[in-house]
Amino acid sequence: MNANQAAIATFALIVMSVSGPEFQPACFAFVAGQVPAQSAGQPAVARRIGAIKTINGNLITLTPDTGPDVSVTVQPNARILSIAPGEKDLKNATPVQLQALQVGDRVRVRGQESGDGNSIAALEVIVIPHTDLEARHEQERQDWQKRGLGGLVSAVDPATATVTISVSGLGGKKEIAVHTSTSTVFRRYAADSVKFDDAKPSTLGEIQPGDQLRARGDRSADGSELTAQEVVTGTFRNVAGLVNSVDASSGTLTVQDLLSKKPVQVKISADSQLHKLPPDMAQRIAMRFKGSMPPGTPGAAGASSSAASSSGSAPAAGGTRSGAPASGGATSGAGMRQGGAPDFQQMLSRMPAVTLADLHKGDAVLIVTTQGTATTGGTAITLLSGVEPILQAAPNGSQAMMLAPWSLGGAPAGDASQ
Repeated sequence: MNANQAAIATFALIVMSVSGPEFQPACFAFVAGQVPAQSAGQPAVARRIGAIKTINGNLITLTPDTGPDVSVTVQPNARILSIAPGEKDLKNATPVQLQALQVGDRVRVRGQESGDGNSIAALEVIVIPHTDLEARHEQERQDWQKRGLGGLVSAVDPATATVTISVSGLGGKKEIAVHTSTSTVFRRYAADSVKFDDAKPSTLGEIQPGDQLRARGDRSADGSELTAQEVVTGTFRNVAGLVNSVDASSGTLTVQDLLSKKPVQVKISADSQLHKLPPDMAQRIAMRFKGSMPPGTPGAAGASSSAASSSGSAPAAGGTRSGAPASGGATSGAGMRQGGAPDFQQMLSRMPAVTLADLHKGDAVLIVTTQGTATTGGTAITLLSGVEPILQAAPNGSQAMMLAPWSLGGAPAGDASQ
């Protein structure tokens, strides 16, 4: 991987802000063996897990995790239990009334299925209230923000179960050793999905150099090591260039990529996050790029002083704005992480959202997409427009993606200070 490719790949480290690990669906982890077995000759017992779409009396429309909606009729003698997210058995379950169920609740229903498979007469309903899920998601989001970090995989050592990641930013690059164990949870993004819900259980053996990795765990005192509780990896494509064409009807756009010098078609889905960088912020970031270029680099002349003069609004790496919070992973009002590079993820969350119809031929964009498959192109995870000054400051794309470390969804407001 050359310097340009490595720099562009770093932009992918910001992209999972809306579909990250803290939003993984709560699963019903208790084993199937706890459900009484059916006797020979009894009608087949069906089970479905999903979210309540509608509820009217004892009639529930269930949207399963896979397959079409199912009509569920809760029988008068049905057992209805509520459990907390993450429970592995029913010993702490609480009986509840049918009236307590709400739209959005996660449920597992068990009962007799109709011949066409479109309906179930439920004899048991296990529910995780959506309010409990939301509370857990918020706790996990905060934990990812506090104890999470991300970077590009530079080496994998199976013998020591250690993955080395490279964390880059305007403040420089450093290597961090991520130590895993038999208790570490591994997940990997699907090649054709932008949703963390579609991530699959994985192993250390699937991680390869060049992957993007996000880990949550305990950092060493000097920050050079992390003992991982959870690791999520994926392979993503990164595009920096100018829009060639937009087809709003098909939900696609074509971009002339700066690195490959080839047109790249990108799909936009309902889960794609599209934002526009405000002009003043784009100018400040561009000046920072120019200021970090070696002497003699085109566009670098006089940039260092310009970047320094703008530090009141965008302090240089290692600086903070007056009055910035002092807690771990805290950032200033401008999205600057204390003692480190700009927290672009927090900046991104405040940027105006745009639609595909707002993009036009010639617009400069930075995009992170899924890897795609042999038959499908990449789908945009994050698209950032309004980046003309940044691409002018880094015309070959060598620094265009170096806006922040990867924040794989778990910390939309920024990782712990690096």
